[in-house]
Amino acid sequence: VPSSISTALVASACTFFMVPPACGWAATVNVRHGRRIIQAQDCATPAVPWRMADDIPTLRRILKACHTIAVVGLSAEWHRPSYFAAKYMQQHGYRIVPVNPRYDSILGEPCFARLEDIPFGVDMVDVFRKAVDVLPIAHSAVAIGARCLWQQLGGVNEEADATARAAGLDSVMNRCVKIEHARLFGGLHWAGVNTGVISARRLI
Repeated sequence: VPSSISTALVASACTFFMVPPACGWAATVNVRHGRRIIQAQDCATPAVPWRMADDIPTLRRILKACHTIAVVGLSAEWHRPSYFAAKYMQQHGYRIVPVNPRYDSILGEPCFARLEDIPFGVDMVDVFRKAVDVLPIAHSAVAIGARCLWQQLGGVNEEADATARAAGLDSVMNRCVKIEHARLFGGLHWAGVNTGVISARRLI
């Protein structure tokens, strides 16, 4: 497989998985039993301690318990990662509450300018904002009685994480809610498509 094709395939996969380019994904080609196998490797993101707290049982519990998700920074543009992730979660039975002062409604749901403007309870606050903007959102999540603060891929604000945890909230950083749901509950295809099958065997 030419290296250009390998890189293109990995880039496509990263787009579907919503992995930011800063993560430093690279393609390698290994030959096993006469087959060329393309592998994606995260060569730039170091092992960090917060990931140990986001273990599979915890993520599974959070995604089972949090049915109403306020998405801060949700875009109405279909090609944006926030829209893609929110639509996926909505299609899987979650109530999506858009939080973005730029829009009146997204995905058929009314938009709110601030978390404090939402007139009903919210389980999870899913943040699609720069890490430097997350701390005030964490304070708002605590104020409205949310159960979880979730910082999407690329979102690592440790002060916001500590604020949420100190108030008794679950806190997840640098993970995509769509990817985690598909991985834990539906079977994640290499292209980011939920196949509904969890198996290592190839269908014939």
